[in-house]
Amino acid sequence: MSVLTAVTARRKGKRWHWSDVAAYAYLALGVVLMFGPVVWLVLSSFKTQAALLEFPPSLLPMAQVEVTVPGHDKPLPLFTVTMEDGSTRTLAQVRRVGIIAQMVDPKTPETSIRVPIDKRTPVRQFALALENYTEPLRQFAFPVFLANSVFVTVVATLITLIINSMAAFALSIYEFPGRNAAMLTVIGTLMIPITIILVPVYMVVASLGMVNSLWAVILPGAATPTGVFLLRQYMLTLPRDLIEAARMDKASEWQIYWRIVLPLSLPALAVLAIFSIMWRWNEFLWPLAVLSKTESYTLQIGLNAFQGELQVQWHYLLAMTVVTLAPVALVFVFLQRFITTGIANTGMK
Repeated sequence: MSVLTAVTARRKGKRWHWSDVAAYAYLALGVVLMFGPVVWLVLSSFKTQAALLEFPPSLLPMAQVEVTVPGHDKPLPLFTVTMEDGSTRTLAQVRRVGIIAQMVDPKTPETSIRVPIDKRTPVRQFALALENYTEPLRQFAFPVFLANSVFVTVVATLITLIINSMAAFALSIYEFPGRNAAMLTVIGTLMIPITIILVPVYMVVASLGMVNSLWAVILPGAATPTGVFLLRQYMLTLPRDLIEAARMDKASEWQIYWRIVLPLSLPALAVLAIFSIMWRWNEFLWPLAVLSKTESYTLQIGLNAFQGELQVQWHYLLAMTVVTLAPVALVFVFLQRFITTGIANTGMK
């Protein structure tokens, strides 16, 4: 409402042009297309398995109302039934045989009423299936998967920032023969898909005895060509006079890197940190190849636990998908202010 109020205040006293209406309509459509699936995912994560399989689907999580009827061990589902005379009654279903449902009035359960199933409508109410979040955390060792993903993401991101920044420092600050050729070689590795190097890298990891270890997920992708390119382009914009002044003050190359270049490169480092967190957190293929023990699974592999051969537990799968999205969204919210500055100064489009 505050955004709409601000827009209305700016337009006060001015006539709306058709281009303004088209622009705001286009932006509104973009918001719906981008955030609509996310909203649907979050709302669906609070639905029961039966509610997810209903057609037509409902936007809000709705659950059928159940009532305790004397003489029955379990609560019975309530339905609004259209009787033969056109009147409607609220009845509880005891059982269903074919196209006929045996129902009773909760107030007078002694009398059984036979009703065609097409004459009844379930009585629903808004209800959140919170067990979709609590049960996986209790039954499927999901806290272990979460801890593994956090460890892999944090450690891998720190290692990526250090290695990539060192490589970018060398390729941007130092002048040496073959510097451009080295940079072209780094960029050229972007054209090699992971499926091409999957087997060789796995053989190296296996020879080092790191299979089923989280370090097998962390180390092979520690240096990324995208990160080296992004940081190098940013470091090229740093003033050379500042670095030469530090050398004249007898600062070592490590001190120049650690105390001058890195602090000035924080916007680019923040952008690379966001990218690295997203890559590592959502990585699936490589962890699937090197991890086979349940206690070593990351979140993305752990989600497969809800997919069986005959049935998929969609209510648990959607709920845990929301859990996996939450940390990345929080990181993006806190670091997004660095994205525009960092990318603009690196020359990336």
